[in-house]
Parts: sequence; structure tokens; C-alpha cells
Amino acid sequence: MHTHSILFIDSCHPHLAQALTTIGVQCDYDYTSTKEEIIAKLSHYTGLVIRSRFKLDADFLNHCTHIKCIARVGAGMENIDVDYAQTIGIQCLHAPEGNRTAVAEQCVGMLLALFNNITIANTQVRNGVWIREENRGVELEGKTVGIIGMGNMGTAFAQRLQGFGCQILVHDKYKTNIGTVYSKEVSLQELQAKADVISIHLPYNADTHYYINEAFINACAKPIYIINTARGKCLNTTDVVSAMQHNKVLGVCLDVLEYETTSFETIDNKALPAAWQYLIKSPNAILTPHIAGWTHESNYKMAEVLVQKIKAVLGI
Repeated sequence: MHTHSILFIDSCHPHLAQALTTIGVQCDYDYTSTKEEIIAKLSHYTGLVIRSRFKLDADFLNHCTHIKCIARVGAGMENIDVDYAQTIGIQCLHAPEGNRTAVAEQCVGMLLALFNNITIANTQVRNGVWIREENRGVELEGKTVGIIGMGNMGTAFAQRLQGFGCQILVHDKYKTNIGTVYSKEVSLQELQAKADVISIHLPYNADTHYYINEAFINACAKPIYIINTARGKCLNTTDVVSAMQHNKVLGVCLDVLEYETTSFETIDNKALPAAWQYLIKSPNAILTPHIAGWTHESNYKMAEVLVQKIKAVLGI
């Protein structure tokens, strides 16, 4: 008889279930039932594995009578009422250690693509158009890159910028002593005064909703480039597009969009506003579909991180 049983309500790398099964955990799967149908079977399980299929609010959590841990295959936890879960004895686990390298490399790749007109030039050449002068790029060397949020992702991005000859400024509202031999810890005001590029690596919550907005941009001394691989609603797209139109924002690298559905699987094509129409036509925007942490390697690494965390919580 299995001491512990875990319900997977989202798909993930098979290593997670395989490793848990090896140590005697019963793993069941339900990727299609409604939220109400999932709730009806929760009493049979001591653990849950989810990505972003639906929100785990207080009502859902109240039905988790035997659940000891909820493991999210990813970094952000905004779809889970973590505070409430803790009050009823449920530990919430996530795996930012598993996809931090992927996110950091994507930040570097998007920024270089933007600076060097790579996506535009690639399309032109494929269409038989050979343009050199108009595609003259700018160099990262000598620029000042400001990183806001120095958790797993921000720290990994800072590490990978070391070899580019740029100044790296770092800021985190909740942490101190985050500077290193290659980066300088500064106030938000100093970062806004000096940065050419600003990359945000923040969790999404009430404090970070529309963190990048008109007021934030106007507080920056220089025209800036913005990178967002965190959450779409950390950035007010309408304000950013307005700033692009007034040359206060020179370009954007957006892997996440405020128009995404809660599950991050799509965007609502029925009601995309004017700001989106501007972005998809702008040569100064690099847009990707929430794939910054989405590598083959990170898929496995997140699973392994959660294996270890689940084992610790369940005491196995």
C-alpha cells in the first residue's frame, strides 16, 4: 500500500513521476477534468502537481484535506493562494532553480536580436532583400543594464552579462547585499537615472501589477530598452507603447504579455487592443510566446528540483 499519492493535474517532464514512483509514491494523472471534478477527488491525495491550469484559491484549498504539498512546475506562484495554503498546513513548492538558466539566456538572446536587427534582417534576406546600412546595430558593450529583482532569474541574467563589457546595476526591494564583483547594488532611483536597458524579474502580485508604467518610464533619465520575462501584467502595455511612440522607450523584448490567458497557453485574439497592434508591427519589438524558461533542459531540471523538494516535505 502506498503511503503517499500525488495527483498530476498538468503535464510535465516524465522524470518527476518516474522518480517519485521509484520511491513508492502513487502517481495519478487527470489533465482533462473540470476544476469541480478535480475537487471531488482531492481527499484521496497527499500531494498535487500543477503548472497553470487553473487558480488554486481558498475554496479549492479547503478541499485539500489530506494534501501536504502543492508542487508548481515553474517559478511564479500567483495562481496559488500561497498564504492561505500555509495557514492550513500545505507547503507550496516551485522550481525557479530549474529554469533560471533558460530565462537568463533568453534575455541575452532577445536583447542581442533587438540591438542587431536580427529578426528583421533575417526576414528581409529570406525575401531576397539585402539591406545593410538600415540594419546597422548597436553594441551592448558600454551600456548600463539595470536588473530589477535579484532572485534566481535576475541573478542568472546578471551572471551572463559579465562578458559583454556593460555596467550592471541591480536592485531588489526585498533584498540587500546583492551586489557582486561584476554588478553594483543601487537604489531604484539610481537605476532609473543611469540605465540604458531595464530588465524586470519580479513575481506578479498586487505590488508589481503594472510596475512598469508611465510614471516609471518618466522617472528614467534616458530613453530605455525594456525586457520583460517575468509576468505580462507587471508591465502596462499601453503606457509602454505610448512611450515608444514618443521615443522614451527605444525598444522592447517581451516574452510575456498582459493579454495572456491565466494558463499562459494563449492570448485572447478576439479583443487585442491598439497597443498590441502597434507592437506586432513595430521593428523595435521582439515578441515570444512565454518560452523564456521553456527549454528541453529546464523541463527536466524543474522536475528534478521538485522531486527533491517533495521528498523533503513528505519525509521520504
